[in-house]
Amino acid sequence: MGGRSAPERSASERLLAVLDAFDHEHPALSLTDISRRAGLSLTTAHRLAGALTAWGALERDASGVYHVGLRLWEVAALAPRGLALRQPALPYLEDLYEATHENVQLAVRDGTEAVYVEWLQGRSAVGVHIRVGAHWPLHATGVGLALLAHADPAVQEEYCAGPLASFTPYTLTDPPGLRRTLAEVRRSGVAVSERQVTQDALSVAAAVRGPGGEVVAAVSVVVPRDGAQVPVLAPAVRMAGRGISRALGWRPGDAV
Repeated sequence: MGGRSAPERSASERLLAVLDAFDHEHPALSLTDISRRAGLSLTTAHRLAGALTAWGALERDASGVYHVGLRLWEVAALAPRGLALRQPALPYLEDLYEATHENVQLAVRDGTEAVYVEWLQGRSAVGVHIRVGAHWPLHATGVGLALLAHADPAVQEEYCAGPLASFTPYTLTDPPGLRRTLAEVRRSGVAVSERQVTQDALSVAAAVRGPGGEVVAAVSVVVPRDGAQVPVLAPAVRMAGRGISRALGWRPGDAV
């Protein structure tokens, strides 16, 4: 993270820079840390942090260290792709977890990335580099492939033309190969990502549709690659996707 130190930033940009200083690697910051990471003078950082604390966006503990406040969580809960999506989806995510006892995930698309909005961790499941709020490139994950496959064709072409990050020797970085994979996802109704992020994992994902039939999210299960049975997992994941879709108001036969 870390903000710009350009003096032309507006008051709102400086305020947002203070919030942007916090991330999963830096959940607690001193005033000096905020000043440095936001690119602000210590005086300005103190004034803005005080205003955010008074509103509830930040909280300050007894040692003077700042944390993200509950007021931000309350506001974020209103996001239609956040808590409003997670609540109707949770029973179906739990069903999928009970059927597999593996990692179960729910994600939405944010530009060129999949953002994870829910994650049920298997008790002895394969390790994954995922947490709620994490971002991953669309081409490298099952949920990302499911989301990209149903994005606007222009979005797909722009994505395929761009640089495709590699995480393992098996990450899909070939544009023609990615296009073929997306076509197969649309044909089969599931996306399979094998050894793309870690070499010991395989994920199977399916799209989630909103009331009008548009794809609004994707659900997946992540299992150890060794012994993975995609033909067994695929129907369960498709069922979870359809269940969440129906809970959101979609009905088979609605416009897509």
